[in-house]
Amino acid sequence: MKVTKSLLRNLYRSMVRIRLAEESLVDPILRGEIRCPCHLYSGQEAIAAGLGACLNERDYVFGNHRSHGHFLAKGGGMNELIAEIFGRQTGSARGRGGSMHLIDPEVGMLGAAPIVAGTISLALGAALATKIRRERRVTVSFFGDGATGEGVLYESLNFAALKKLPLLFACENNLYATHMPIGECRVASAIHRVAAPFCVESRVVDGNDVLKVYETARWAVGHCRKGQGPVFLEFRTYRFRGHVGPDDNIQGSHTDIRPPSEVRRWFKKDPITRFERYLTRNGILDARTLRTIREEAQGEVEAAHAFAQASPLPAPEELTNYVYR
Repeated sequence: MKVTKSLLRNLYRSMVRIRLAEESLVDPILRGEIRCPCHLYSGQEAIAAGLGACLNERDYVFGNHRSHGHFLAKGGGMNELIAEIFGRQTGSARGRGGSMHLIDPEVGMLGAAPIVAGTISLALGAALATKIRRERRVTVSFFGDGATGEGVLYESLNFAALKKLPLLFACENNLYATHMPIGECRVASAIHRVAAPFCVESRVVDGNDVLKVYETARWAVGHCRKGQGPVFLEFRTYRFRGHVGPDDNIQGSHTDIRPPSEVRRWFKKDPITRFERYLTRNGILDARTLRTIREEAQGEVEAAHAFAQASPLPAPEELTNYVYR
C-alpha cells in the first residue's frame, strides 16, 4: 500500500484532534458543567481517522453513543461539537441533542443515537435510497460490540446483502458491552464471522493501527462503491476512559470491572503513540513537526471551548422548535 506524506500527516492530525477534544471534556464533566452523558472516544481514534480518510463529503455516516470521533473525522466542526456538548444554541443540533445526538448533513454526518444498534437500520435505509437514486455514495454504520446482541443488525445484514447495498458495517469491538466482557455475552468472540451466513464480505482489523484501519477500510469502501454489496469490518480496540464519562467511578460506586493488568496492556497499544513511533522511526515526520500539530490542535480545542462558553443557551420559548408535528 502506497501512502503519501500528506495522508500520513492528516491521519495523525485527525487522531490528535479527536484525543485532545475528548480529554478537554474531562474536567468540565467532573465539575458538572456538562449535563448530558458523554461517552469518550479516547483510545479508539485510529478507527474514525483511518476510515474517515477513505470517505468523501458525499458519503454518509451514522454513529452511536460514542461518536465524537466519527463527527470530527467526517468533517464536523470542532466549534459545533463542543458547543453541542455544552448544550449551546450554536451546537450542531442547536443545543438540543448533546453528546449522543450529533448531526451535520452538510458533511454527510446523518446522525447518532444512544439506543444500542439504533442507527443501523437508518444507515440501511440511507444506503437503499442512494442505490435507488443511482448515486455513488457509501454509507457507514458505526456500532459497538454490544450491538451484535440486537436483532436489527442481522435483519439489516440480510437486507443489505439481498439488495447489494453500498453499506459498510463498522463494528468497534472494545471488548465490553457497557461493563460486560464480550466472553460473557457471546459464545464466539470473532464478531466479524456473523456476516458469513448472509454471504457478506468481512474482515477483522487491529483497530489501534491507523494504517491497517486505512488499508482495510479503503478496500471495503471501494468494494461498496463499485456496487459489489455490503462489507462487515470488526475493529478490535479498547476505550481508555469509562463507559460513560471520564471514569466509571464518578457516580460513587465501583463499576469498572476491567482488570488493571488488561488496562495497562492496552494503554501500551495507544494508537497515537504507536503512530508517532512509526512516523519518527521512518523519517516521515520529526518530533518538532508532531509537536506543532499537537499545539495547533490544542489551540483549536481551546478556541472551541471559548466559542461554546460565549454562545447562548437555547431560549425556553423555542423549546418546540425543530420538532416534527
